[in-house]
Formats: sequence, C-alpha cells, structure tokens
Amino acid sequence: MGWLDKLLGRAKATAGEATESTGLREEGRAQEGAARAEERAEKHEEMAQEERERAAGERADEERL
Repeated sequence: MGWLDKLLGRAKATAGEATESTGLREEGRAQEGAARAEERAEKHEEMAQEERERAAGERADEERL
C-alpha cells in the first residue's frame, strides 16, 4: 500500500521533527521515499505490460498478413 506507507512515513517524519528525534525523522523520510519508489515501479511495470500487449498485437496482425 504505497499511499498508506507514504502517509505513515510523513507522520513519522513529522513526529520526529516535533520531538527532535533524528532517528524517527529519518525513518519516516526513508519510509516515505520507499513508498514513492514503489509507486513509480508499479507505474513503470504497468507501462511495460501495455507495451508488451501492443507489441504482441502487432505481431499477431503481421502473422495474419
């Protein structure tokens, strides 16, 4: 759940800043960054799947000819 991890990461980072806890702040930032990276990876995988499907369709069309 990327959005939930981003939210939890933001909350940890904010709590860390409020309590001046460097460790908690850094943990929150890392969690939020990991969630953003996961979302980007999922988006790129969707784009790759669409491209594979498009290419398969083109090959099928060429074989029919």
